[in-house]
Amino acid sequence: MEVKITQADQLAVVLKLHRKAARLSRIQLAELAGVGKTVIYDLEKGKESVQLDTLRKILKVLNITIVITSPLMVNVSKSSNEKS
Repeated sequence: MEVKITQADQLAVVLKLHRKAARLSRIQLAELAGVGKTVIYDLEKGKESVQLDTLRKILKVLNITIVITSPLMVNVSKSSNEKS
Protein backbone atom coordinates (compact mmCIF):
# COMPACT_ATOMS: atom_id res chain seq x y z
CA MET A 1 0.00 0.00 0.00
CA GLU A 2 1.29 3.45 -0.86
CA VAL A 3 0.77 6.45 1.39
CA LYS A 4 1.44 10.00 0.28
CA ILE A 5 3.29 11.86 3.00
CA THR A 6 3.37 15.64 2.80
CA GLN A 7 3.91 16.56 6.46
CA ALA A 8 6.16 15.44 9.28
CA ASP A 9 3.25 14.40 11.48
CA GLN A 10 2.08 11.97 8.79
CA LEU A 11 5.52 10.36 8.73
CA ALA A 12 5.39 10.20 12.52
CA VAL A 13 2.18 8.17 12.41
CA VAL A 14 3.59 5.75 9.83
CA LEU A 15 6.83 5.22 11.76
CA LYS A 16 5.07 4.65 15.06
CA LEU A 17 2.54 2.28 13.48
CA HIS A 18 5.29 0.17 11.89
CA ARG A 19 7.45 0.19 15.01
CA LYS A 20 4.57 -1.02 17.15
CA ALA A 21 3.55 -3.64 14.56
CA ALA A 22 7.13 -4.94 14.71
CA ARG A 23 6.82 -4.99 18.52
CA LEU A 24 9.90 -2.84 18.91
CA SER A 25 10.53 -0.26 21.58
CA ARG A 26 12.04 3.05 20.52
CA ILE A 27 15.32 1.92 22.03
CA GLN A 28 15.27 -1.39 20.15
CA LEU A 29 14.51 0.36 16.85
CA ALA A 30 17.30 2.86 17.45
CA GLU A 31 19.77 0.05 18.18
CA LEU A 32 18.77 -1.95 15.11
CA ALA A 33 19.00 1.14 12.89
CA GLY A 34 22.25 2.34 14.47
CA VAL A 35 20.83 5.73 15.44
CA GLY A 36 20.25 7.53 18.71
CA LYS A 37 17.04 6.83 20.62
CA THR A 38 16.18 10.53 20.64
CA VAL A 39 15.99 10.45 16.82
CA ILE A 40 13.18 7.90 17.00
CA TYR A 41 11.39 9.88 19.69
CA ASP A 42 11.75 13.14 17.74
CA LEU A 43 10.50 11.64 14.48
CA GLU A 44 7.50 10.07 16.20
CA LYS A 45 6.71 13.47 17.67
CA GLY A 46 6.74 15.06 14.20
CA LYS A 47 10.19 16.61 14.03
CA GLU A 48 10.58 18.13 10.59
CA SER A 49 14.32 17.86 10.05
CA VAL A 50 16.42 14.72 9.93
CA GLN A 51 19.43 13.53 7.95
CA LEU A 52 18.33 11.49 4.94
CA ASP A 53 20.81 8.74 5.78
CA THR A 54 19.40 8.50 9.31
CA LEU A 55 15.85 8.23 7.99
CA ARG A 56 16.93 5.59 5.45
CA LYS A 57 18.42 3.44 8.24
CA ILE A 58 15.19 3.59 10.24
CA LEU A 59 12.99 2.88 7.23
CA LYS A 60 15.16 -0.10 6.26
CA VAL A 61 14.68 -1.71 9.69
CA LEU A 62 10.91 -1.16 9.43
CA ASN A 63 10.84 -2.47 5.83
CA ILE A 64 9.47 0.80 4.46
CA THR A 65 10.42 1.94 0.97
CA ILE A 66 10.56 5.52 -0.28
CA VAL A 67 9.01 6.08 -3.72
CA ILE A 68 9.64 9.32 -5.58
CA THR A 69 7.11 10.36 -8.17
CA SER A 70 7.35 13.28 -10.53
CA PRO A 71 6.25 14.09 -14.07
CA LEU A 72 9.93 14.47 -14.88
CA MET A 73 10.63 10.90 -13.78
CA VAL A 74 8.76 9.62 -16.85
CA ASN A 75 11.36 11.30 -19.06
CA VAL A 76 14.23 9.97 -16.95
CA SER A 77 12.81 6.45 -17.16
CA LYS A 78 12.38 6.68 -20.95
CA SER A 79 15.90 8.03 -21.34
CA SER A 80 17.36 5.20 -19.25
CA ASN A 81 15.51 2.58 -21.31
CA GLU A 82 16.69 4.09 -24.59
CA LYS A 83 20.33 3.87 -23.48
CA SER A 84 20.01 0.17 -22.64
